[in-house]
Amino acid sequence: MNLEFIPVQTRIVCPPKDPIFDIIDNLDVREGDIVFITSKILAIHQGRCVPVADTEKLDLIKKEASHYIEHKHPSGFEINLTITDNILIAAAGIDESNADDHYILWPKDPDKLCREIRDRLCKKHKIKNLGVVSTDSQTTPLRWGVTGITTGLSGVVPLRNMVGEKDIFGRELHFTNVNLIDPLTQIAVLIMGEANEQTPIVILRNYKNIPFDKNANMDKFKISPEDDIWSPLLCAFKKA
Repeated sequence: MNLEFIPVQTRIVCPPKDPIFDIIDNLDVREGDIVFITSKILAIHQGRCVPVADTEKLDLIKKEASHYIEHKHPSGFEINLTITDNILIAAAGIDESNADDHYILWPKDPDKLCREIRDRLCKKHKIKNLGVVSTDSQTTPLRWGVTGITTGLSGVVPLRNMVGEKDIFGRELHFTNVNLIDPLTQIAVLIMGEANEQTPIVILRNYKNIPFDKNANMDKFKISPEDDIWSPLLCAFKKA
């Protein structure tokens, strides 16, 4: 398998609103590719940007989050842990880096936007199997550093249900599901970078271990806070 992660350097995408279809239309995609796009340029594409001077960030976080916890860190920073789009993320995903004095929110309905981009690329290149994935950076509890997380998708199945299969000793699996997409997203986000790399898109080519489905989205991928194994911690969040 000649697996490739192909970084795509683009022009600067400028807040507060900057449509990116010119970038999308110039992508060289092939049958079976997966296109990873940072949620930041998707949000700017939608105009999901608010001037820093016009709002209080905490008010914006509470507006964007469904649940939140406020915490004063020993360093003095105000930490806002949130659940947004059923994803555990700091500050509702609101970002100030590469934002030109704006707060950049998460894109609205990222599954739908990924589907629109996928349909556009499939039509242009006359292909059938293509995935489009929206990404962002996320911290991991008890670890320094950020890694990538999937925030929306279209065209690829994100989860493999292994319930009923057996391990090497014949023991039947009762709960195991394999996350197929986030490990790939983590590599893509690592390649994208976090500063001035200007590489908001990465194309994965020749990866054969994930199914394609034009109807796939995040719906069956997400767990409600009440059903999650981390529910004893998640129940501490307040509704926004």
